[in-house]
Amino acid sequence: MKQPDLIDYDDVGEAIRDGRALRPAGAYRIRFAQDDLNFRVIEVSDPIPLGRQILIAAGLNAQRDYSLFAILDGGDFEDVRLDETFDLRGQGAERFVAFQTDREFKLMVNGSQLQWGKPVISGAVLYRLASPSEEEAVFLVVAGGTDREIERTELVDLAAPGVERFITAPRLPRTYQIIVNGREIEVARKRQTFNDLVALAYPGTAAAPDTVYSITYSRAASTPHSGELGQGGFIDVKNGTRANVTCTVQS
Repeated sequence: MKQPDLIDYDDVGEAIRDGRALRPAGAYRIRFAQDDLNFRVIEVSDPIPLGRQILIAAGLNAQRDYSLFAILDGGDFEDVRLDETFDLRGQGAERFVAFQTDREFKLMVNGSQLQWGKPVISGAVLYRLASPSEEEAVFLVVAGGTDREIERTELVDLAAPGVERFITAPRLPRTYQIIVNGREIEVARKRQTFNDLVALAYPGTAAAPDTVYSITYSRAASTPHSGELGQGGFIDVKNGTRANVTCTVQS
C-alpha cells in the first residue's frame, strides 16, 4: 500500500533564533494565543498568510470581530489586518495573539495610571512608557514579595484581578549562560567581544603570533542572530547563545 505523503514543516521560531531563512516547506509552525498568554503551536500552509488564514488555522471563526497582533522578536505588537498578508519570512515574528474584546485594562507606571486596550502588554511597550535610564530596568511590583524585573521581550498578563503596578529601579546584577565550543559557560556581561570569546574558548592559553582565530555564533541577542564574528567585533549574548571558536596555526 502506498504511504501517504508526509507534510514537511518548518518552525518559524527556530528559524528566527537560528538567524536563517525559512525553508520552502509545505507548512509553517507558529505560536498562537487567544485573549491570554497560553500559546500553542498551529500550522499555516503559506509563508505569506492573510490574517484571516491565521485565525482559521487556529480553529476560530474568522468572520467574527477579532483583533489580531503579531508579537515581533523585540516584543513590539504589530497589527495584522485580517484581509492583508503577513510575510512570515522577514518579520521576525513567531507569536500571534487574537482578542475579541473592547474592554480597557488599567495599569500603573511610576505612579501614573494608564489605560491599555489589550489584556497583555509587552516589556518593550512598558520600557517605552517608563523610560528607564541605562542603569535601570522596569519591575512589576509584587505585593508582599520581591519585585520582578521585566524583560523587554516578555509579555505581561493584565487580565488578573487588580491593577498591575510597574516601577523603574536599578537593574539587578545578571549573568548569562552561553555555550562556547560545546561547553556551558557563565558570563557576567551581555556584550562579548571577539577577544572575550577566544579567551573563553582557550582559557589560560597565550596566542602565538602565527595563530589565527575564527568565530561563528548563533542565537545571539543582537542582530544578526547568527553569523561570523570578525576580529575587533562583538555580539550581545543571552541565555543559550552559542559560539564556536577555531584556531589555525599558519606555517
